[in-house]
Amino acid sequence: MRKIIFSSIFIILSMLAFYSYTSAQTEGELRNQINSANSQIDQINREIAALSNQIAITSDQKNTLANAIASLTLQRNKLIKERTQTEKKIGITGLMIKTLDNQIVTKNDTLNKSKESLSSLIKSLYQQDRLTFLERIFSQNDIASASRLYNDTIKLNEGIRNNIDDVSKQKADLTVSKNKKEEEKSVLTTLKNTLVAKEKEIAATKKEKDSLLIITKNKETEYQKMLAEQLKRKVAFEKSIEDYESQIQFILNPNSIPKAGSSPFSWPLNSIIITSPYGSRWGKFHYGLDFRAKVGSPVKAMASGTVMGTGNTDIACKGASFGKWVFIKYDNGLSSTYGHLSEINTAEGQKVVAGDIVALSGNTGSSTGPHLHISVYASGGVNVATVPSKACNGKIFTQPIAALSSYLNPSLYLPKILATAIKK
Repeated sequence: MRKIIFSSIFIILSMLAFYSYTSAQTEGELRNQINSANSQIDQINREIAALSNQIAITSDQKNTLANAIASLTLQRNKLIKERTQTEKKIGITGLMIKTLDNQIVTKNDTLNKSKESLSSLIKSLYQQDRLTFLERIFSQNDIASASRLYNDTIKLNEGIRNNIDDVSKQKADLTVSKNKKEEEKSVLTTLKNTLVAKEKEIAATKKEKDSLLIITKNKETEYQKMLAEQLKRKVAFEKSIEDYESQIQFILNPNSIPKAGSSPFSWPLNSIIITSPYGSRWGKFHYGLDFRAKVGSPVKAMASGTVMGTGNTDIACKGASFGKWVFIKYDNGLSSTYGHLSEINTAEGQKVVAGDIVALSGNTGSSTGPHLHISVYASGGVNVATVPSKACNGKIFTQPIAALSSYLNPSLYLPKILATAIKK
């Protein structure tokens, strides 16, 4: 009987060693692939950093047609590198998930074999001797033999039980790790789709700038003349909007909105640098908050609410207003407009919660460079409206129109803004 017991233990230990060895081989191959992909990512990171430096240098140079084309070309190249980088990261995550899958299968097989061995052992013991455990103990010739049989049986049971418990715990831990990696892969896949949208936007903008070379006949004087005309149109457009909004009657009820400083909003971007505050600016009043945001940065809802409208003012009056915009009415009595977007990832009537990506930042509309503009209002004083544009030959345009008294300082409802987040 002791021979049966120790043979069973030997079989179980052999199985454990076999499965561990097989798993190690597979994991080693996967690890080599992961290391190789990480090396490629390091190289891509260096290339992205170099392109970022070139973009920064170009942005600081004089606003000329040639520089505009050069900057857009660099941005597109950078986005392509970022997309490749993300694809590599998705691949690595997939390999890590595969590694975890293999480990889970191995542990599960070991667990099942351990259970089968225990069942087989009990069956063998039963076939060898149909006496009860106590009867077998008392049937021994002496106390020493009974004690050995008792101890051997107890040790075997405890060993197998501990082994099963250990393998079960490892399997559970690996399953948790696998689930985390699945979530990470999902996030990276979303990021990949975002990067594809970025590349499309850069390609479209470059195509537009290329067409300017034809329109201006590649003459810098024509380009500068066009910029001056666009600035005049912008000023006239903003004046017409202010005229419309000054006629709207609205009395703000403080009890209808959150208390200033209570931070009902979350940040709309992952990285926060404020480039232009709410208030007086360049001899005028800036009814919003501007954030530094390169083309294609994910723009997020700041609280729970409903998308009440989206649009593109460039269709009716190019370069004079929000460009591509998203308007959200939140459940807390506040509303917001996101302006100068490159892509809109939501639709009118859609419900959103804080953190949902509703758009990608850009450089559309009246914008001197890529950034995100946010206007915040008391919801009772703002709505999407369609009105004629006095600045653009009477064309009809659609955008959020608000009573001047409904505009609020966004910084009073966002999380506390640190001094380091304000551009000097």
